[in-house]
Amino acid sequence: MSKHANHELSAARCPHALADVDLFAPGAQEHWYEAYDILHAEAPVHRLPGEGYEPGTDAFVLSKHEDIAMVVRDEERFPLVASLALRKVIAQGGDPFALPGVTTIAASMVTLRPNPEMWRAHRQELTDPWVGPGASRNEAMVQREANWLVDQWIDRGTVEFVAEYAQALPQRVMANILGWPISDLSLLKYYGDGCVKPFVYGSRHNSLLTAEQSASQFKVLEEFRDYTSALIREKRAKPQDDMISFLTEVEYSPLGRKLTDLEINGIVYAMVIGGLETTQYALAEQMQLLIEQPAVWSEIRNDRSKLRAFTEEGMRLRAPTQGLSTRITSQDEVFHGVKIPKGSWLHLRWASANLDPDEWECPLELRLDRKAGSRHLTFSQGARVCPGASLSRLEQVVGWTTLLDRVQSFAYADENSFLHQPGIMLGILELNLKFERA
Repeated sequence: MSKHANHELSAARCPHALADVDLFAPGAQEHWYEAYDILHAEAPVHRLPGEGYEPGTDAFVLSKHEDIAMVVRDEERFPLVASLALRKVIAQGGDPFALPGVTTIAASMVTLRPNPEMWRAHRQELTDPWVGPGASRNEAMVQREANWLVDQWIDRGTVEFVAEYAQALPQRVMANILGWPISDLSLLKYYGDGCVKPFVYGSRHNSLLTAEQSASQFKVLEEFRDYTSALIREKRAKPQDDMISFLTEVEYSPLGRKLTDLEINGIVYAMVIGGLETTQYALAEQMQLLIEQPAVWSEIRNDRSKLRAFTEEGMRLRAPTQGLSTRITSQDEVFHGVKIPKGSWLHLRWASANLDPDEWECPLELRLDRKAGSRHLTFSQGARVCPGASLSRLEQVVGWTTLLDRVQSFAYADENSFLHQPGIMLGILELNLKFERA
């Protein structure tokens, strides 16, 4: 991976030995990839003492592709942390939407997808028609929005790529899909930032917020719920061709009824938390890969059939979400000779798995001819693969097609630090570019 000025600006020092590795320290984002080399060689199972789900237990970082792929495909041996939390919510009884500290997405999970069977139905009946494998229905809209964004800066010769394209494109696309007014796009960003706050400002492997940060987040989420509730009422009264209107009318087969406003609210929350940042970060990191490897830009510009392979390699090399603490062991386990007790919290390090030398030949190379390149773990795998993966892939391919059509070449402008935001996601703060239009 390229070494930019951000390495020197980081609050953390570059790790040279296992004792130096702390994936969650302030500034660690700028040295994650050096840390992954060390974990692969010395600690494919890395213990985090005292950071387990229950007091007095530990957490473990898994960094190998084979291990993580096995864990995400076996929900019986490795249940979701969210499932355990849901059981506690259900055990409290009453209305999950009225319980303090429960978001609409968590509350909707109680009624709409409390188990794997209903989770599959949730995807097939409620989200897939809009963001799933049939997401090609959105292609013309994504193309329109991408061109509109390029129109705003194509005559200027410079662009701040994050705010003016990588971030703006998924925001406009999601607004169109949901039926969110474009005039309220700034609110979509405001609420989206509130949704992902733990993954940006949370500490340690489980993205913990302070009490003050949590209170601030829930204030934004309450505003988000109220805004969305008003939008849902509007769509019920006057349905349009958008996802929220669809959700007000569809009958959900596992329950044999239509959805409540609050259940729809929870689905909208899920779309916003998963549908904005992932694509933004992917586009921004892929742009850096292309600038640093101009031969790849020329190759995909001349042969668009290789564009999908480029986006898959880009997501493998620079996973937007680097890792998540999503699973618990339901029994004692052993990984690479390391005993992991029942009830241990597992942090699945997708980005490290994507660079596993036992899985990928020359893992740091961007290869457009890599076989089965989409087997990376950026969107997870198995039954709980990211429901918006198809939409994100579409946005990336159409987004790059638009840029390849309209721009001859990109280069870094003078003012760039290449610093990434804090948290668990590989999100660059800004990317100033100059370009030659086609």
